[in-house]
Amino acid sequence: MHKRVTLADVANAAGVSRTTASLVLSDRGDELRISEASQQRVRRVAAELGYRPNVISTNLRSGSSQTIGFISDTVATSQLAGDMIKGALEHAHRNGYMLFIGETEGDLDEERRLVQAMVDRQVDGLIVASMFTLERSVPAGIDPGAVVLLNALPEAPADAVIPDEYAAGRAAVETLLARGHTRVHLLGAGPGRTDVPGQTVAGSERLGGILDALSDAGLEPASGRLARVWLPEDGFAAMRDLLDTGVRGEAVIAFNDRLAFGAYQAVQEAGLRIPDDFSIISFDDHQLAGWLHPALTTFALPHYDLGRRAVEILLARADTRREPAVERLPMPLRVRGSVAAPRA
Repeated sequence: MHKRVTLADVANAAGVSRTTASLVLSDRGDELRISEASQQRVRRVAAELGYRPNVISTNLRSGSSQTIGFISDTVATSQLAGDMIKGALEHAHRNGYMLFIGETEGDLDEERRLVQAMVDRQVDGLIVASMFTLERSVPAGIDPGAVVLLNALPEAPADAVIPDEYAAGRAAVETLLARGHTRVHLLGAGPGRTDVPGQTVAGSERLGGILDALSDAGLEPASGRLARVWLPEDGFAAMRDLLDTGVRGEAVIAFNDRLAFGAYQAVQEAGLRIPDDFSIISFDDHQLAGWLHPALTTFALPHYDLGRRAVEILLARADTRREPAVERLPMPLRVRGSVAAPRA
């Protein structure tokens, strides 16, 4: 059995980097100003070695290797990230594909190395995933038509799938209004539209949905407490500050479950009860949300469905030339015991 000629073999024989060889063989040499002489040399060497062109292209099933690359900034260190992997893995297997998985821990050099390794293995497409929603570009040297960004917004046109944080923000307000609340306090962001921690895509979209839903009801936030970090200690401090104002019997939207955990502790230490003295609703559906007393009402991040949908979008690129788009998946509400009608 003959050894498959890899992109690295072509690059070494042509005396160029693997990135340069990849760009030339994906017809992007002129775009990135690679010299004509270098381009000709790479193509000649590729032909002489019998290199099979990388099948990362807009025609994913042409010469398919039946493999998909999955690169994440976190894999084994989080159950939530593991759910994204599971969704992608199960749907890939269901369609006869294998998944090559790599983890970067946020290191851009490691990401470049993993992307190149996936290219060398001639994967049919690439999913680039983030644990926390952010804005990012498609990795250099890859046809955007063969990439899906998972839980990330593209800086330039590309396919992406993210949670519908805006709709969840609206639904949080609507849930409280349906129980009779008209005074809603925000923990973690607000009260203004720009009052969010830097680089917080999820926070910005949640806040936008919250403020729009309140505005539609003729309301404004009763108060807002911006926290630069959304950990339990930040929620504790923000909730204690709210308690010091003497407010009781109203509603709180925490911008994630960790903030809500801290708010629970502050309410308990003040000798008060949830939901008798405060209704609390949150986002993320952390593993511990259902263990609180009372259990926390929260919007779940659909990690499994995000992973599954990323594979679906990637494979669908083989059958269509549609324009790339950002798709938002619903965040289901986990109704538990932390929301009740306001105290008289």
